[in-house]
Amino acid sequence: MKKHPNTLDSDTPPLAESATVFVVDDDEGLRNALEFLLGTAGLTAKTFASGQAFLEYYQPQMRGCMLLDIRMPDISGLDFQEMMRSRQIKLPVILISAYGTIPLAVRAMRDGAFDFIEKPFDDEFLLKRIREAISLDMDQRVDDQKVSQARDQLVSLTDREREVMGHVVGGKLNKQIAAELGISAKTVENHRARVMDKMGVKGLADLVHLANLLNIK
Repeated sequence: MKKHPNTLDSDTPPLAESATVFVVDDDEGLRNALEFLLGTAGLTAKTFASGQAFLEYYQPQMRGCMLLDIRMPDISGLDFQEMMRSRQIKLPVILISAYGTIPLAVRAMRDGAFDFIEKPFDDEFLLKRIREAISLDMDQRVDDQKVSQARDQLVSLTDREREVMGHVVGGKLNKQIAAELGISAKTVENHRARVMDKMGVKGLADLVHLANLLNIK
């Protein structure tokens, strides 16, 4: 790990204050070095010697990202990443390895890793990717909250309102929807207004975004 004299970054974004960088590596020396580096950069770190230790500690409400060693005695980083996915742990994962190869990196990224970084790594580059991973986690959690809320709102729609919503997010005009459903354009307009109100949106763009999150076509 390459050291830089100006590791402390006064521009650390506020999101770092509520996020944790989970370091999973069986090398105690590297865990300690990473904990120090992250601390001087204004980031909260929690270190673990094994994947199992992390699983025993982790709670779903925790946010941030993970630095995961690809070679550990109990389970490989790639296999542990798969285990996390099966348990619905959505933390962005940065895999680190002293034995990086192109096929290994390709597999890691294909399996959903946020990045694959070889040891020894540049401190500033690592910190940059960690902050980007944390930002991604925050965005994902906002979307997850929106999806949960949107599902509850969707239940409140009548069958006809759902039907109209599907046509609206499909880009059809009120007259087109009216012709397809055999109702008046005024009736479509009323249904559309109720959909907007029940879904808690003010415009078409917001409704389309919610529909995308809910996978409504």
